[in-house]
This record gives sequence, C-alpha cells and structure tokens, in this order.
Amino acid sequence: MELGVKEYEKRLKKYIKLDIEEVKDEPLPKRLSREEILKHQRTEEKKIWEKTDKNAHIIGLDLAGKQYSSEGLAKKIQEFENSGISKLNFVIGGTLGFSAEFKESAHMLISLSKLTFPHQIVRLLLLEQLFRAYKINRNEPYHT
Repeated sequence: MELGVKEYEKRLKKYIKLDIEEVKDEPLPKRLSREEILKHQRTEEKKIWEKTDKNAHIIGLDLAGKQYSSEGLAKKIQEFENSGISKLNFVIGGTLGFSAEFKESAHMLISLSKLTFPHQIVRLLLLEQLFRAYKINRNEPYHT
C-alpha cells in the first residue's frame, strides 16, 4: 500500500503541489453510544481542522457523498480550476466517519464507492483517481 501511495505522490507532483497531512486516530470509545460517537468525531475533526488550509476548498470523503466516474471527477476538478479554486483539501474521515456538523461545513462530499475501506486504501484510491483526473484534463492517456 505504502509503495502505491508513494508512486502516485510522485506522479501527481508533475501536475500539482501535493501535501499529505495525517491526523492520528483517536482511540475508539469503549461504549459506542450516540453521545460517545459524536464526542469521538468532534475530537478527531478538531485535529483535522487544525491541519486544514483555511483558504482551501474542503472535500470530505464520505459514504453519503456524491459518486463520480473518473471523467466526472476530472470535469469537477476542471470546474474548480476554472472558477479560481486553486487549493483542494480532500479529507478522509475517521473510523466513525464525520459528524453532521463537519458534513455541513465541508464544501462538498464525495464517495469513492459504496463499500467501506480502510484509510490506507482510500488514500491510494484517491491519489490514483486524482492522477487519472489530471491526465484526462490534459488529454493524456490514462489507462496505464
């Protein structure tokens, strides 16, 4: 997994400035009451917001988000660029997902799949799809 992430980081640097910030997972609460889940989410989200560029367009990766084809994601990224949005922050949620407040404060939510994946796989999938999007937007072959 780590090698795949490093490979796509290297490939993407041809197209964009890429920074990956990681927030350490909070230990899961022993009881998963509604109150404990919300407290856990808010603790993780506070750490996420501290590392988030305040001038960036925040895109949360969430199962409830909009799903795009590769071409659709490329088009969306092009729309951001055309409208002057130059900084995108993609945020992968914690183990218990995002709170309703985070979902409302993000500029948009996207979903890579209806399946649930570990963070490391989501990171790899996201980087690969971003690489593919930039290749598509530059009319370069992208199936390799």
